[in-house]
Amino acid sequence: MNMGFVIREVINVSGTMTALGSCSVAPEVIQAMVEVLPKFVDMVDLQRQASKVIRRVIGAEAGCITSSAAAGMAICVAACMTGRDMARVEQLPDTTGLKDEVVIQRGHVVWFGASVPQMVRLSGAKVVEIGDATRAGVYQLEGRLCENTAAALYVVSHHTVQYGLIALEEFCRVAHAHGVPVVVDAASESNMRSFVERGADLVCFSGHKFLSGPTSGIIAGKRDLVEACLYHQYHGIGRAMKVGKEGIVGAMAALLRWEALDHEDERHKQGAILNEFVRGLSGLSGIEVSVEPDPTGNPISRVKVAVDPELAGLTAYHLAAALAAREPPIMVRDHHAIDEGVLFLDPCVVRADQVSTVLAAIRGLVESSAPTKETIRRKHQGIPNQADLQIRSLTNWIGEG
Repeated sequence: MNMGFVIREVINVSGTMTALGSCSVAPEVIQAMVEVLPKFVDMVDLQRQASKVIRRVIGAEAGCITSSAAAGMAICVAACMTGRDMARVEQLPDTTGLKDEVVIQRGHVVWFGASVPQMVRLSGAKVVEIGDATRAGVYQLEGRLCENTAAALYVVSHHTVQYGLIALEEFCRVAHAHGVPVVVDAASESNMRSFVERGADLVCFSGHKFLSGPTSGIIAGKRDLVEACLYHQYHGIGRAMKVGKEGIVGAMAALLRWEALDHEDERHKQGAILNEFVRGLSGLSGIEVSVEPDPTGNPISRVKVAVDPELAGLTAYHLAAALAAREPPIMVRDHHAIDEGVLFLDPCVVRADQVSTVLAAIRGLVESSAPTKETIRRKHQGIPNQADLQIRSLTNWIGEG
């Protein structure tokens, strides 16, 4: 069917990034969504069925589906402030008379496409930071928990500082000793059961990243708090973040698919792609390749591509930009391109038949970039910082025509 528009597909070696559509939705998940779309359903009953699936796969007392993990953060914080008191649910974001402080380690105050504190403040809560960017102690957490603390928030992400902070188990132990529930943002983490087992009261996951599901968020945790989350989804601030029937069914199907998946076989396939990337880029002038494990403990590794501009003739930033300018675009993981001069190639979602295209493109760009002092000087000029670069892409979103 001619829909009157063109969807521009990219080759994704960046991973399950929201900016790239997050994931390729699995066929069985698509089928489940297609089957429910023409039907009318009782949405609360659908959430009841979702809770059963979440309990089975994740091991929590209960769960529900929302529009995204980011929405889940705001809803979970709101639930901790109001409980199942409908009058308080309807009162937010006015927090008069409510516990309204959320404690978080400063090293977890990060930007993931929006800032973590902004997601908290959507509920009306106040953010209270403890420690420094690279250091936080139990005594600081204990010293800041008080009668006005509604929740303590813990973020698990490659964006956060990976050292010097309080471990999750200890974080939960201290918070619980003060009667404070712990909310965990684990949007991109695949070891879902571990967070409940380590003491989290509510955990937010993405349904549209490693699960290969539709755009959605999964909230799992204590039954009473999950019920409060549902109050907010249908009658409170979460109404603006509601998920459709297809999102709920799709997330359920994605969870069940994940449970049945042969994870060892998946890791073997990813390992074969990693080896092909390493072999294909080895010996390239100015390029050093190595394999690094995921920083948060997910069972995946990525190829780290360090670019020496003096030898390669271009910077990591310009290499990533040139790959993205191709047709079809090749999108690499470039979080550290500007500051550290490295790119990462993620094997999770790239197709095996696309690997040779990626390798040929990188080799062609490097081999055609003869390094001279003048070209290196020019290439280092005018490189924006990461924040300005992201805003620039939004500013130019309409384009021509």
